[in-house]
Amino acid sequence: MRLVDHRLTVPSASVRIRASDAAAGIGGRLIGPDVEFDGASFDSRSTRPGQLFVPIVAIRNGHEFIGVAREAGSPVHLTSEPDPFRRTGTAIEVADTGLALLELAGWARQRLDATVVGVTGSVGKTTTKDMIAVACAAGRRTTANERSFNNDQGLPVTILNAPDDTEVLVLEMGMRGFGHIARLCEVARPDIGVVTVVGHAHTDLVGGLDGVAGAKGELVEALPASGAAILNADDDRVAAMAARTGASVVTFGWAGVVRPADIELDDRARARFVVHSPWGRAEVTLPVPGMHMVSNALAALAVAGTVGVDLDAAAAALAEVSVSGMRMEVLVASSGATIINDAYNANPTSMAAALDALAEIHAERRIAVLGLMAEIEDPEQAHRAIAAHADELGIELVAVGTDLYGVEPVDDVRSAAGQLGPGYAVLVKASRSAGLERVVVELQHGGERQG
Repeated sequence: MRLVDHRLTVPSASVRIRASDAAAGIGGRLIGPDVEFDGASFDSRSTRPGQLFVPIVAIRNGHEFIGVAREAGSPVHLTSEPDPFRRTGTAIEVADTGLALLELAGWARQRLDATVVGVTGSVGKTTTKDMIAVACAAGRRTTANERSFNNDQGLPVTILNAPDDTEVLVLEMGMRGFGHIARLCEVARPDIGVVTVVGHAHTDLVGGLDGVAGAKGELVEALPASGAAILNADDDRVAAMAARTGASVVTFGWAGVVRPADIELDDRARARFVVHSPWGRAEVTLPVPGMHMVSNALAALAVAGTVGVDLDAAAAALAEVSVSGMRMEVLVASSGATIINDAYNANPTSMAAALDALAEIHAERRIAVLGLMAEIEDPEQAHRAIAAHADELGIELVAVGTDLYGVEPVDDVRSAAGQLGPGYAVLVKASRSAGLERVVVELQHGGERQG
């Protein structure tokens, strides 16, 4: 892994690629005049001038939006279909646009002189990715995927959109079965692999927690001997992954070599602590609530130390981290109540951690508005266990869209929650399919995001 001087840096423009070179690199056929592009997009609504447009064939056929992408300034697109409209312009003809996108990113990865960090886990991978990006940017030119762009489309476009002077590229990696992370690693060729937690997410797809560990561990198996596996020492299944890699191992957590001490929580459950590490000690203050955020921060500091970023600089940078939306996002409602928007996703492990965070907030009344946890084994038992956990913590539970928690679901959350005001704290959380962001809007009612 290449190290550089510790300094704040700003990435420059994306790598410019000739369409003819890209076509040759992936075995495609160039149609039309040769042009240059910088970066890629699979969404015509957000395509910027100069990007390659990749029409993904899924529920909708992305080829329908080629014209929109070209109007947005895309000079070239991939295609797996004959063009019935005989549009002018440049295309790269391939057999399958989705597979071609992966192949193109793998080809582009060879041109990128950067340390690649892969991040996976059942819980906390997106927040950890955000923290790693901020911590590493304190000393290295750093690029990371947007939001949760962690699949066969999101990861390759992140590689293709990386500026040519990127020194650290942080890539979140999701999985929906065995072999998924291995396939992403074939494209990204990570130097560093971070595994947060093995939890009850997608257990129905891989046969339980051991299956999740097997699938997530594909990341550390892909690391080169010169690389580093950053593993959660407090999770037995993650810690055991040390035996699955030839890379060096750096552990984080209360039992790790990168560990916390003197933890304090403020009245909004935001942690302040001292980190001890092979690179020294530093004080850390986090702007997001929850004791579980300490573990995410430790992982980020372990990565920053591994790539040569000064520990004090990385720790200071975490005080300003802005995590991806709908992940322990703290809002204040017009009523004065605190709203915690954690509606992006949920599984039993992350749900319990979010409830613990809510319980740590100083409040007169605490309410959890919870929706369905999808793609888990034994859903009835899992939901009832979360309801019991909320009861143990003294948290009122309001269910939306499911009766699995053992309480009658409601349609009108504002009425069910009652009069909210200052000193009240409300958690909103469910799997993404539940769409509880609408409830956040209802409860917030013109509130403002906390800075």
